[in-house]
Amino acid sequence: MSRLIRVSRKNTIYIPKEIAEKVGITEGTYLEIRVEGGRLIMIPIRDPFWLALKGPKFAESTVEEVEKISEEEQSRYGNSP
Repeated sequence: MSRLIRVSRKNTIYIPKEIAEKVGITEGTYLEIRVEGGRLIMIPIRDPFWLALKGPKFAESTVEEVEKISEEEQSRYGNSP
């Protein structure tokens, strides 16, 4: 999908509604903007909760691992069960 837009005063751009909806941009969304090979790339920065629930996963742990660490930390502080 592409659209031709015009840069307004103070270098302001308007993101057309259908493009904003397609990539999940709403009022208040932060965008990372960078230049790659003479092109502007804009990437929406997701809400931390959205990222935790729906974003890419890069680590894996089991309930047992979490429980073990929790027990170790509790015993360090004298709160052992």
